[in-house]
This record gives sequence, C-alpha cells and structure tokens, in this order.
Amino acid sequence: MKATWNGAVLAEAPQEDLIHIEGNWYFPPDAVHKEFFKPNDMHTTCFWKGEASYYDVVVNSETNESAAWYYPVPKEGSVEKVKKDFTNYVAFWHGVEVA
Repeated sequence: MKATWNGAVLAEAPQEDLIHIEGNWYFPPDAVHKEFFKPNDMHTTCFWKGEASYYDVVVNSETNESAAWYYPVPKEGSVEKVKKDFTNYVAFWHGVEVA
C-alpha cells in the first residue's frame, strides 16, 4: 500500500505490514519517507489509544498541516486491544490518499 500526496509517495509497505485501526491504515515507521515529514506541536487525545503527535507533510514547498499522526506512547492496554504494537506507526488524513 502507498500513502501519496501532491505527487509524492509518503509511505509504502505491503498491506500485511500495516495496522488497520478505526478505518485508518497505520504504516510502520520504517515505511515512512521521513524527508516529507516535519514534526509540529499539535496533539490530540484518544480515550483508548492515548496522546497522538502530528507531522506536517511537506512536498514541493507545499505544506499539508497535521496530515499525519502517530502514537509515540500508546495508552496502557491499547496495544493488547489492537493485538499489535502500533507505537510510532503513522496514519494519514487531510487529502493524503492511501491505497
């Protein structure tokens, strides 16, 4: 599967390496092309997954703010619920296509 935006492949991995949580595909950290990601200060909290951190996605001098998120420290019990450790796996929104 690939995550693409503005003509760039942001992440790519076989589907079996991804984790599907609540309708979102999470890519393993080593599948993410880090040159397109810039950490930002946004954080949100999921009641069962914990606090998410966000990246801006930057391609060809265009920025898609907070288009990617991840959980650096998943909430206790959430990994067991998902049945796979999703620490630092990256998911996308804001127009990033995942297919």
